[in-house]
Amino acid sequence: MSAQSPVVFNAVVLSGGRSSRLGGTPKARLERDGRSLLDLTCLAVADARRVVVVGPEEHSLAGGLGSDGATTTPADGQLLREFVRESPPFGGPAAALAAAVDHLGDDDAPWLLVMACDMPRVDQAIPALLAAAAGDAESSYMARDGGRDQPLAALYRMDSLRDAVAAVHRSGGAQNLSMKALLARVQWRAIDVPPGSTADVDTWADAQTLGVSATPT
Repeated sequence: MSAQSPVVFNAVVLSGGRSSRLGGTPKARLERDGRSLLDLTCLAVADARRVVVVGPEEHSLAGGLGSDGATTTPADGQLLREFVRESPPFGGPAAALAAAVDHLGDDDAPWLLVMACDMPRVDQAIPALLAAAAGDAESSYMARDGGRDQPLAALYRMDSLRDAVAAVHRSGGAQNLSMKALLARVQWRAIDVPPGSTADVDTWADAQTLGVSATPT
């Protein structure tokens, strides 16, 4: 990213899934190298102007903005986190992203960096997305890792997302909607990122492979 063409962005971290294949253990509170996956993801997006976390506030070990919109302060000098929740809870990633877009309202940051909280190496993918946006601001950008496009590791034009979310609300809402359906109106390009940088934790086997463990009790 060049100094002449800074990419001004907000960030959304999705952390509100059921974690069914982990027996209900919240992914956000799993740990790698002594930090929760939620904290690691928020650190990865530390250059954002605002960080919105969509998920239960109790998953945060370092503070945030409550579901009623009240800001709290995280540790380690990170940005304030603004906690919101999709309605109803567990409505899926598209509903969570729509809730974040609604929460941000008319904020004038032109880009929205969207990250799931279960990718412990995602910090390695972000520079490629930001570099693409710095070079061409006419498209949104989605990480492509090993031939797989990842809509939850992506940098979207905020105006495009607003239009997409508005269209979804007009057609009945985003609950249980697929990300593909939500993004049908969004023009995006795939950007190759370092292999494994968007590997996610869906099972305990994934967690072991990625060096992730349950939070000590």
